[in-house]
Amino acid sequence: MSRSASHIYLPRMRPLPGRRAVVMSVLDIGSTKVCCLIAKLTPREDGDILKGRTHSVEVLGYGYQRSRGVKSGVIVDMDAAEQAIRLAVDSAERMAGVTVESLVANVSCGRLQSEIFSAAVPLSGDSVSEADIQRVLSAGSSHSVTEGRVVTHALPISYSLDGNRGIRDPRGMMGHKLSVDMQVVTAEIPQVRNLELCISRGHLHVETLVATPFASGLSTLVDDETELGVACIDMGGGTTTLSVFVEGQMVHLDAIAVGGNHVTTDIARAFATRLQDAERLKTLHGSPIASSSDDRDMLTVPPLETDGDLPHQIPRSALTRVIRPRVEEILELVRDRLTASGFAGRVGKQIVLTGGASQLTGLSEVARRVLGRNVRLGRPLGVAGLPEAAKGPAFAAAVGLLIYPQVAQIEQFEHRNSRSGWMRQSGYLARVGQWIRESF
Repeated sequence: MSRSASHIYLPRMRPLPGRRAVVMSVLDIGSTKVCCLIAKLTPREDGDILKGRTHSVEVLGYGYQRSRGVKSGVIVDMDAAEQAIRLAVDSAERMAGVTVESLVANVSCGRLQSEIFSAAVPLSGDSVSEADIQRVLSAGSSHSVTEGRVVTHALPISYSLDGNRGIRDPRGMMGHKLSVDMQVVTAEIPQVRNLELCISRGHLHVETLVATPFASGLSTLVDDETELGVACIDMGGGTTTLSVFVEGQMVHLDAIAVGGNHVTTDIARAFATRLQDAERLKTLHGSPIASSSDDRDMLTVPPLETDGDLPHQIPRSALTRVIRPRVEEILELVRDRLTASGFAGRVGKQIVLTGGASQLTGLSEVARRVLGRNVRLGRPLGVAGLPEAAKGPAFAAAVGLLIYPQVAQIEQFEHRNSRSGWMRQSGYLARVGQWIRESF
């Protein structure tokens, strides 16, 4: 496998101000929906609940559109995807009364890959300084990455000092050699560039891109879970992503290009009905678990063509027989990926399911059987101002993007200069200027 000596990194965020509130916007681009959230982040005192969060989050504006031009997280129609993004951002701007200049977006395309690297440096003095940490982090992130991939995250998992492992913050400690274990997350460059290009065509600057499984874990997991070991499974429309947290840190992630839309397609093909009717059947009546009344309960299936064709009746059991194999396949793929990661033992007995497709009736029970672990449904935690429609598992990734800036300082080294991510009321003139420069 060829290796590239040069490294391409996504831009990193500036740390959030410690004493003043800021307004941020985020964009969740999925295969089913495009969602923009604008929120006010206000510094807060440390508390016993959600200890890792430095700011309280209040949503000011919210925009939602059915996704178009996106398949399994990949942009397949630039114009259609751009239009959906523009409409979602415009709705959020109108509600919040601000103009969005830049935003944080998620990435689930590009075959996300997670690798762990180690590095060590001698200390420049008797104790560990900030400069020593910067040097060891830079050394850890400088490992060769497969050619054609971009580094999305370089996260320190734990430090070691003179061979003593498991140190979370070595600043000020005495020693001679500082080591670090790092998780480096990469994605394929073309898909990531197409995602950035699609957003920038709407005159929006991408502050940084956050891996979807990381964002979903940040919004749905509680402190005890991340300390003891937990896997977060985000089941979206076109992709299912997996993140593993141990001792408070994300240590592994993965993505599979199959999700809830594949269940819908199976139903549409099996019963010769339109995709929107198949989605309605799945949502209202679907389950991967059979019940005693399934053979007696009859469902009406609209025809594929409306000209003269009459709806036909099927027993609920027929719908279950279509749904169950695909759901089991997705969960078995997740189980195999978790086993292959080497972290299956560290996860223990806890799995958190989130994402829009996780709301399928009976899915948690099937997940418990296939994965052999306790399963709970994860919803976004600790965010005020969310509308009722956005409080469910389908919005875990979007809310996680609002939490990411609070933990972004863990990626403490700057790969390249990035523009400010804070929005200003005067941003309209800047966008007009950019449009003039690009158009003439």
